[in-house]
Amino acid sequence: MRKRLIGIIGILLVLGGIGYVLAANRARMAARSESFELTAYPVAVVPVVRRDLAVPLTQIGEIAARKDVAVISETQGKVTAVYVDIGSKVAAGSLLAKVDDELPRANFLTAQTSYEKARKDLERLESLYRQEIIALSELEAGRLGLRSAEAQYTSARRQYRNAGITSPIAGQISAKAIEVGTMVAAGMAVANVVDISQLKVKLNLAEADVFQVKPGDPVTIRTDVYPERVYSGQVATVSAKGDEAHTYPVEIRFQNDPQYPLKAGMFGRVTFRTQAARDSLVIPREALAGSVKDPQVYVVAGRVARLRRIVIGKEAGSYLAVLQGLREGERVVVNGQNNLTDNVRVTLVQSR
Repeated sequence: MRKRLIGIIGILLVLGGIGYVLAANRARMAARSESFELTAYPVAVVPVVRRDLAVPLTQIGEIAARKDVAVISETQGKVTAVYVDIGSKVAAGSLLAKVDDELPRANFLTAQTSYEKARKDLERLESLYRQEIIALSELEAGRLGLRSAEAQYTSARRQYRNAGITSPIAGQISAKAIEVGTMVAAGMAVANVVDISQLKVKLNLAEADVFQVKPGDPVTIRTDVYPERVYSGQVATVSAKGDEAHTYPVEIRFQNDPQYPLKAGMFGRVTFRTQAARDSLVIPREALAGSVKDPQVYVVAGRVARLRRIVIGKEAGSYLAVLQGLREGERVVVNGQNNLTDNVRVTLVQSR
């Protein structure tokens, strides 16, 4: 009985020793885990992505109306009425001025009468010819007379209509060269009409930049008149021939804004989104742990940040193209790297 009691006590002591060792191990592991958490530095990371890197190119150009048309008189005579002034808004076909039409009207009425007579004469001749009363030659003479009368009627009608000078487009009168009593001649510019609902900017690009721009490319336009307003437009034309300074004319087109209306003759700053690097690995500039001359980044794998040297290419704003040292999808530290050293443990507090 005594021996059995001693055996039981021994077993209990062994089990107690094992329990103590296990408890001690758990305490040490908890302490290590706590120590690990205390020495893991918080960082924010972003993935390395592959995309085109765009660099803004800004040039200044003069804003002009897309439609700027001189109104030409197609008749001669004395101006008897003027219906517009500079700044007047007009529709296409609006009457701007009138030239003395007394003689053109008389000629028109005479030609109209002659045309109507020739038409009726031809109808009579055709009836007589069907009855075999007149020869074919007389019928042909009647047809010729109608064509001649019709031509004179058309010419007289046009001259009569030309006495009223009209606007070829909708817009605003930007210049006026006539008043009542002015003598005008055919081919004389009497006014100018501009349509500023649609605008254009003409500028020149250097040969180093023109190959990065093509028709259809989007652009933004800013002005000093409305500093906060950004107008959206696109490249309309790119000249294939440069000037003596080896620059190439480029035309930008965009819609005017009725709330922030621009006028022809103002200057605008046009920003192109040219491609600095196509299909490149890209990281934010804030990821650099070193300088641009000696670029380094912290790459996070698992819960460890390792310092790595990289080779960078072109820069566009706050982004850099990476030529060597990184792979697409790797995560680089963009915030918190000032506390890091190579091969240090980190904890992610933000991942973009």
